[in-house]
Amino acid sequence: MKHLDEYRDPLLARHLLAELERVATRAWRLMEVCGGQTHTLVRQGIDELLPAGIRMIHGPGCPVCVTPLETLDRAMAVAARPEVILTSFGDMLRVPGSRTDLLALRARGADVRVVYTPMDAVRLARLHPDREVVFLAVGFETTAPANAAAVLHAARLGLANFSLLVSHVLVPPAMTALLDDPDCEVQAFLAAGHVCAVMGWREYEPIARRYEVPVVVTGFEPLDLLEGILMAVAQLESGRHEVENQYVRAVRRAGNTAARDAVARVFRVTDRAWRGIGTLPASGLELAPAYRHFDAARRFDVVGTHPVEDPACIAGAVLTGARLPTDCTAYATRCTPRTPLGAPMVSAEGTCAAYYAAGRTGNGSCAP
Repeated sequence: MKHLDEYRDPLLARHLLAELERVATRAWRLMEVCGGQTHTLVRQGIDELLPAGIRMIHGPGCPVCVTPLETLDRAMAVAARPEVILTSFGDMLRVPGSRTDLLALRARGADVRVVYTPMDAVRLARLHPDREVVFLAVGFETTAPANAAAVLHAARLGLANFSLLVSHVLVPPAMTALLDDPDCEVQAFLAAGHVCAVMGWREYEPIARRYEVPVVVTGFEPLDLLEGILMAVAQLESGRHEVENQYVRAVRRAGNTAARDAVARVFRVTDRAWRGIGTLPASGLELAPAYRHFDAARRFDVVGTHPVEDPACIAGAVLTGARLPTDCTAYATRCTPRTPLGAPMVSAEGTCAAYYAAGRTGNGSCAP
């Protein structure tokens, strides 16, 4: 396939691996921030092909996984109301809340609908003026511009029956929180290319300087990741700590100005809870005062939820890279994609789902 196969060329992959063998003189620990990158690394076996001593640590870059349990419970409480049409991307429907998930709630009669863009939810609000249409707005900086555009469009249309349940999170504060942890082993980051396509990489520059860690903006194909790893290791070996851009075909330093402007207009930065991690200061987005009437959390009085995590789930440790999925006693037994205990097993970007799909159990056998 044009513009895809060339990033999966096995000859070039072997060349990059050989160059890594030549450049690396000691052990290094790198974190890929994005869950999509994790899936490529695990599915292609790249993390197992790297030179001895170079270890990939899987980061908290799965937007579904870090959506707090309280938000999911609140979404289900809203969806249970007869006047509500709750809309969401499909990967949110199987994520377990405290007692159930949105898919099970739909099976019991709730009007929960999968949409492909937040604009689909705006169209539903126009088609059903007698119903309240709520869009579950989760994700990192990548999904925020589309959600901002939906709010601006709804405002222009004067829609009073459209709202967002917002749980946006931001990547740079998560990186600094990890680096501030005295037990942090991360020596370099592979930054998510799609986040930087929106936001650019200027926000990573003070992180690289302050913590003296290389940050390489990286794509999602096997050769992207191998080249990004090589660039990060080359910096570490030479004692440099800069932001470099491997993903030159999609990312510029300033990002997408129009997208950034829309986000800045509709949202403002706030403290945000991350599932399994806790509340991180200035790590999320909420609707700005001018657009607060589109806030479903304010529109529906469902603040009395009491989230309860399954005690067997170690999702928080997996999300921060402290543990592997195979360290969990429930992995591939009680916890599977059909019966997930935590979001990392059900999300398309979850680390546990990546390990399960690749048949990794940690004991040399394949997952059932």
